[in-house]
Amino acid sequence: MIVQAEPLRIQTQEERIQELLRTVSASRLNCWLGCRLKFYFRYVLRIKRSPTPAKYIGSIVHRVLQYWNLSRWRKLPILTESIQCQFEEHWLNEQDEKPVLWEDGEETECKGTAWSLLQTYFRDTPIQLDETPEAVEVSVEADLKEHGLPRLIGIIDLVRQGGRIVDFKTTGQTPNQEKAGHLNETQLSCYSVLYREATGKRESGLELHHLVKLKTPKLVVQPLDPMTEGQQTRLFHIMESYQRGLDQQDWIPSPNVMSCSGCEYFNECRKWN
Repeated sequence: MIVQAEPLRIQTQEERIQELLRTVSASRLNCWLGCRLKFYFRYVLRIKRSPTPAKYIGSIVHRVLQYWNLSRWRKLPILTESIQCQFEEHWLNEQDEKPVLWEDGEETECKGTAWSLLQTYFRDTPIQLDETPEAVEVSVEADLKEHGLPRLIGIIDLVRQGGRIVDFKTTGQTPNQEKAGHLNETQLSCYSVLYREATGKRESGLELHHLVKLKTPKLVVQPLDPMTEGQQTRLFHIMESYQRGLDQQDWIPSPNVMSCSGCEYFNECRKWN
């Protein structure tokens, strides 16, 4: 007897919204704060876009740094040849899953930039090879129902010895030390909440490791204090705003020169009403 498989049921928009209300992440909150209509296109309609060259560089650098940190965690020998092999492998494999629309000669230039950033990091990093991480790319959740909030989920790049949370960034310009902590506060506060939930203790501090894509790349490390009670309160208020907006299906756009010029949903935004 031949049994015919049932067709896959496509989620409705309402079901997707309910799914988004059950959990929240730092990336969703940052997208929500940046532009609610962009959030709608990305997370509700799930319109897929090819990664930009800049995002692709960031993704590859992140993958290779993950390999470097995992090797230290496992106490494995770290050779330049093995790192470069990982780099070449990820550069090809990532494009199988997420093709990039390169312009003429752009891929070769971007590949060189990515490798230069990694060489700069391994040369200038404050992390010693014999320092064993507490955690690498760990997936964590925090149940916040006692605060009336959705479950917070996330993946922390690196936790150094002593409970110091590290997040890696690639950027096209040297970060402003005064503003960088504020601009990344939502994400870092999420990591602090997740770390405290997972370990039952307070993080000793946070670090932003900025890899700057200049003609001569450089590493800028910014140490930050542990999350304050006020920062946690602000994060929870942002999450409340996220909940209300999704409940009301508030997809109002936030047009501005900086974000709109490089937005992958620019054409959809222009047609939206």
